[in-house]
Amino acid sequence: MEDILAIVLLFGGGTVAAVAFSPIGRALADRIRGKVASSEDLGGELAEHKEQTGAELDALRQQVGELAERLDFAERMLSKQKDAERLAPPR
Repeated sequence: MEDILAIVLLFGGGTVAAVAFSPIGRALADRIRGKVASSEDLGGELAEHKEQTGAELDALRQQVGELAERLDFAERMLSKQKDAERLAPPR
């Protein structure tokens, strides 16, 4: 019985600690303290997060485009090499 209780307390305590240090835990603590985030604060944070996410998305799209171009170039070079080997006169 004590073993089961120890396991429950260990995992339960770990879960509570993980939630307490997460953004959800901070929001719950602020709410308990009586701090209520205004919609203006949340709107500003959301707009800032949206801009950052958009910038990161644009950078990733550019990187994917560059990688696609490199892949196409490598495929063309390999194709030319194989064609040259295939069309070369036998020795």
